[in-house]
Amino acid sequence: MLTTSDFLTATYWGVGLTIAAGVLASLAFLFRWGIRFRLVGVTGFMGVLTGGLFVLSVVPFTRTAIPGAVPYTVVFDNGGAQVVIAVSPTITPSALTATLQQAASDLFSYGRSGSRLVVRARTIVHPQPGVSQPLILGQATRNLSEPKAPLEIDLNQENLAQLQQG
Repeated sequence: MLTTSDFLTATYWGVGLTIAAGVLASLAFLFRWGIRFRLVGVTGFMGVLTGGLFVLSVVPFTRTAIPGAVPYTVVFDNGGAQVVIAVSPTITPSALTATLQQAASDLFSYGRSGSRLVVRARTIVHPQPGVSQPLILGQATRNLSEPKAPLEIDLNQENLAQLQQG
């Protein structure tokens, strides 16, 4: 996976190539070459490409790893304020708390609509052969307008106890 330092190195190369294209375009205007306007386009494109590389070198896009979190699958995401993740039926309460924190961190985006993000964790149990029952194990609520606000985690103790019995 590319890191921000890799994009910074590419930015340095992009700046050099943009300057070289600008010098070449200037020479083309000076000597009235037929491709002078194409070289202006190339220079402009290189400038935009270099700007994009610079932004990728400044903005960190790595995810925070929460210790104790287990793998999860996103089963519903309306792109707004509601997300449902699926976890294993053998999950422990401490692993569920860490996984909800991880999912709330991974799925946070300023582009989501609403004032808060609600991530619900569910699993499916089979009380009888041929019967599937979904269980909501807990939810994490994150304030979208204040990213530094503390995360609210609520675990459904009844459903967790039902998992422990099965």
